Amino acid sequence: MTEQSIAAIKPSNLLRRRTLPALVAVLTLWAVVSSFFALDVTEYGLVTRFGRVVRVVAEPGLHGVSPFDRVVRLDKRILFFRPAAAEFLTIDKKNLGVDSLVTWRIADPERFLAALATAATAELRLSDVVLAEIGAVMGRYPASVLISTDPAKRNYQAVASEVARRAADFARTAYGIDVVSVDVRRIYPPELNREHVFERMKAERAKIAKENRSAGEVEAKRIIAEADHEKIRIDSDAAGQAERIKAEADAEASRTYAAAFGQDSRFYQFLRTLRAYDKLLDDKTTIFLPADTDVLRMLHFDKQPGPLGPSPAAPAEVSTGPDVLHNKKEEVR
Repeated sequence: MTEQSIAAIKPSNLLRRRTLPALVAVLTLWAVVSSFFALDVTEYGLVTRFGRVVRVVAEPGLHGVSPFDRVVRLDKRILFFRPAAAEFLTIDKKNLGVDSLVTWRIADPERFLAALATAATAELRLSDVVLAEIGAVMGRYPASVLISTDPAKRNYQAVASEVARRAADFARTAYGIDVVSVDVRRIYPPELNREHVFERMKAERAKIAKENRSAGEVEAKRIIAEADHEKIRIDSDAAGQAERIKAEADAEASRTYAAAFGQDSRFYQFLRTLRAYDKLLDDKTTIFLPADTDVLRMLHFDKQPGPLGPSPAAPAEVSTGPDVLHNKKEEVR
């Protein structure tokens, strides 16, 4: 072997000695990194080896695997989707459109991976299952069960519960999926029948409104009649009480007048005469009366002699109105 050949082999051996440790280190690092994976709380971890599921990891945290294993992550949260709207025939031969909402989650990750593998595929299969179950259930009920305004005839919740139960039974065994609920968001008539249905609904509502108004008018008349009756009773009680109080007041006034009249009859007569003058006489009234009228007697300011007859004392004198008033003032003093 020539010297040139030996010189060429030496650098090649040196390169191999330097590359081999680096390659071993890279492979070791890759094996260490590939042997661990972190799992989130919202995920399932399916460890597969050459396409076969080795184990299912449901607990979150850091887990170890073989470097040759592969980890498939599946969502464990509750998911939802809206199947396409479709029309179905009821038992009374009426078409109804249904818009639904499905909520679901993965119950058996291993079966789900084998049957569907992805959430998009699962939604397509579940959509077919739910629509088929809606059609089967609605075909056993009349349309009034779903769209009637009468609460006694409407049983919408029972229909939705039956659809959810039938879909859940099939999806759990076939796909490893737990159907949480199937909600019917909207039930509507077809475009051709919609106007007729709306008119019928308006007529029913108008009938109900008329009945409510009639009942309200009857109730209003009853309340007004009761109020009028109560008003008459209160007025009667108030009038009777007023008459009683007035009678008691008149009796008290009569007793007061009688007591005053008994104390000084002449003074009482004088006051009554003055009140009569106050009512009868003013600057626009002219009255012609005889001179000996009792009303005019008080206007005579001269003293009138009393009846004649022997008496040890001086003859008695009858005082007129001014004298009575003067005497009364003297008594008060």
